Amino acid sequence: MRRVHLKLGEILIKKGLITEDQLRKALESQKAEGGPLGEVIVKLGMVDEQEIVSALGEQLGIPYVTGEKALLRPATDQDLEKLLPEDFARRCQVLPLRKHLNSLTIACADPLDLIMMDNLRRVTGCEINPIVATRTDIGDGIKEFYGGRGLLAEAVSKTYQAEEDVALEEIEGRLSLDELIARAEEAPVVKLVDLIIKQAIDDRASDIHVEPFRKKMSIRLRIDGVLYEIPSPARYLLLALISRIKILTKLDIAEKRIPQDGGFSVKVKDKLIDIRVSVIPTIYGEKVVMRILDKSRVPLDLKQLGFDPKMLEGFERAITRPYGLIFMTGPTGCGKTTTLYAALEKVKSPTKNIITIEDPVEYKLDGINQVQVKPQIGLTFASALRSFLRQDPDIMLVGEVRDLETAKICIQAALTGHLVFSTLHTNDAMGAIPRLINIGIEPFLLGPSLILVAAQRLVRRLCLECKEAYEPTPEILEKTGITSELLYRPKGCEHCSQTGYRGRIGIFEVISIDERLNGLISKGATERTLKDAVREIGTETFLWEDGMKKVVDGITSLEEVMSITFGDEG
Repeated sequence: MRRVHLKLGEILIKKGLITEDQLRKALESQKAEGGPLGEVIVKLGMVDEQEIVSALGEQLGIPYVTGEKALLRPATDQDLEKLLPEDFARRCQVLPLRKHLNSLTIACADPLDLIMMDNLRRVTGCEINPIVATRTDIGDGIKEFYGGRGLLAEAVSKTYQAEEDVALEEIEGRLSLDELIARAEEAPVVKLVDLIIKQAIDDRASDIHVEPFRKKMSIRLRIDGVLYEIPSPARYLLLALISRIKILTKLDIAEKRIPQDGGFSVKVKDKLIDIRVSVIPTIYGEKVVMRILDKSRVPLDLKQLGFDPKMLEGFERAITRPYGLIFMTGPTGCGKTTTLYAALEKVKSPTKNIITIEDPVEYKLDGINQVQVKPQIGLTFASALRSFLRQDPDIMLVGEVRDLETAKICIQAALTGHLVFSTLHTNDAMGAIPRLINIGIEPFLLGPSLILVAAQRLVRRLCLECKEAYEPTPEILEKTGITSELLYRPKGCEHCSQTGYRGRIGIFEVISIDERLNGLISKGATERTLKDAVREIGTETFLWEDGMKKVVDGITSLEEVMSITFGDEG
């Protein structure tokens, strides 16, 4: 390590990968948001991970690995997991590869971190030989080598070994409140809850479902929109497990008859992750759903959401208008709120007053005033909006239009010089028009206030590591209208947990309301008439068409798009 003398930023400048101005911007972002400088530079899109790895390796004379994950396979016969504990490896993002005499070879993303290197020497008692690799590859290697799932499986297995000593009916019938609290705070229960949450975060899950049945408990994780079952503890631990979650959430553990909601935060790798908790009573006990709100995983950049360039241009043009009403439509969980958050991030500035009313507030955004709906004290969407109009707003986000009063205030605000964002639950973009008219909005008010309606769905991305090409049959080509000779389908590998997919992307339809559509809406035209008019204009793309484009581009599979939309749309 004697040759290590330059800092990462200096090396990247010397290699011509970034400029001094870019480094200054990255350092400012690092100061504001935290995290390693390399991660910040990658996040800002200045340099990709592999370029950083190559630059570090070449400049420092250290071996580096880019794209060859096979070279990051630790030796399996040297007890490396005992030499370098998992918690240290995860915290410092280092992967032990092999040991020879008193020398330990490790993969790391930042060999310039001298404090970390010194800690490695102290923990292992070895001299350290670093190999540089990307944080993504190291994280995948750690997950595979240490087997976080194995820790949970081991903890779950122990619960079944103890089950035969416990009478389920006796536990559920006689435990006092004090005994229940004591059981919830016992080490095995605390460890189980921690491991379940940890695995969910490691697996990029959005939700954790803890479900009671007559003879068992089920735990499932929602990953990329699909639920997967994981090892579940013995049924007798249900009360203690749910009580532990309630204690973390500060809910009433004695109340089991009515739904309860709350939340708590956990710290992972120096970042706080919010967890929203919902508890409902079922015939076999209480069911818990924990929603994981990790802002760092949510792309609040419109360019990363899946808009094609033409759609993005129309969307950005609308959100930078001084006034008007913009609706995002689609079912629950399709990413509507995330898209509107990204829009707010795009338009926010010190010169604009932005206020939101949400139920619930999903993510906390800097520079934006966010209000949580509280119907029990009279703080509804409508009452908050009336107050907002006295707060000198420029832009307002309304989490959802649910009733006539809220819709009327949104339209009034749009017509009096405010930009209003909101959402509706409809099947497509044009479905917003009849929905608003059906709840009581006059067409002659709706037409002049609307400037854009958009629909959104989420489809799973094909895993880049294992997706495979195939030739579609003539029947598929005829049914879909696709002309491509090659499509892609999921296969499954370690990188995607054998699912064939990793991550999700949006498919969209974005319809700008021009003078012709304005006139048709004001006259009360039907949804079919409006869609025909959009087709005649010929500048818009519907959900099905956007989905098919992503299929042809190899971003997602035909089955994914067909599962959430229909070929006769529009």
